[in-house]
Amino acid sequence: MVRAVWNGAVLAESRDTVLVEGNHYFPPDALNWDLFVPSDTTTACPWKGTARYWTVSVDGVENSDAAWYYPEPKPEAEHVRDRVAFWRGVEVVTGE
Repeated sequence: MVRAVWNGAVLAESRDTVLVEGNHYFPPDALNWDLFVPSDTTTACPWKGTARYWTVSVDGVENSDAAWYYPEPKPEAEHVRDRVAFWRGVEVVTGE
């Protein structure tokens, strides 16, 4: 089981993550969507494409752009389409 945790809350939990460049990409149905707020931020990866971001909000505290995903990845990155990865202090832990 892989979990993404921030500010004491489990943001995502799944046995079905895809590991790319050291980041676990969680399937959309593994996320606790009540804790996510859309962001206008985008970045570009040369081989994955354009990433979109989510801000995480737990107990009134926000972690801006702490989660990202690729809604329209390049062909080489199709395996991460719509899957969500984390950074900016979100702890991703593995184990039961």
